[in-house]
Amino acid sequence: MTKPHFFEGLAEFMGPAYLRYSFTKGTVQEVEFLSKALGLLAGSTVLDVGCGPGRHALEFARRGMRVTGVDISAPFVVLGNEAARAEELAATFLQGDARQLTSVLPGVSFDLVLSLCQGGFGLVGRSEDGCADATVIDQMAALVAPGGCLVVSAFSAYFQLRHLEETDSFDAATGVNHERTEIRSADGQGRKEVDLWTTCFTPLELRLLTERAGLTVEHLWSVTPGDYADREPTVDHPEFLLVARRSTTTEGP
Repeated sequence: MTKPHFFEGLAEFMGPAYLRYSFTKGTVQEVEFLSKALGLLAGSTVLDVGCGPGRHALEFARRGMRVTGVDISAPFVVLGNEAARAEELAATFLQGDARQLTSVLPGVSFDLVLSLCQGGFGLVGRSEDGCADATVIDQMAALVAPGGCLVVSAFSAYFQLRHLEETDSFDAATGVNHERTEIRSADGQGRKEVDLWTTCFTPLELRLLTERAGLTVEHLWSVTPGDYADREPTVDHPEFLLVARRSTTTEGP
């Protein structure tokens, strides 16, 4: 049995307050960029892994796409489904673990499988989880339809080390950054100090993980939340954005 994920308690405490954090404000720009870059059309099927309350999933659905969101947090799943019903969008949210996607969604595939803002990828655990991120990539890749795309954003190890804060602790052996931060409750009154463990990556690592899963990397860009762009990898942007595609002629892994 998979052990509980540390993020579940955080999500339950934050609830809708999650959507008030500054990093969530670039959703429309991010979805607009990806929709154009990937040539997505109305009717395309999208799976958002680690979807949180559904900010990206709902924005894709507003553009006429059929969207499924999966998150480990039950409160976030409830928020996503409530928002989808309120707007009458073709979006459904399910509770599930990114490490077990093929069990959550057996026998289905999607035109686009994505995990943004370290949703289901990069936040899967602490250093003792070993290759959990590789498992997530494998699970996501298995649900990409022939000719479809995988999109993942990941924290840059280069940026993290270049801008390491005094309150951070970076494990060079695993690439996991540990930070102590404060989160707020849904009503904005309660505050809690919590631990976050985030895995950081180099472009080479992302390429190797993706190719190992049977996909071909098409793009690898440096981005900032709310500023997705066709930009070569640098050490000056906090995230890498990877786009990979499954061949139309080969079987999945």
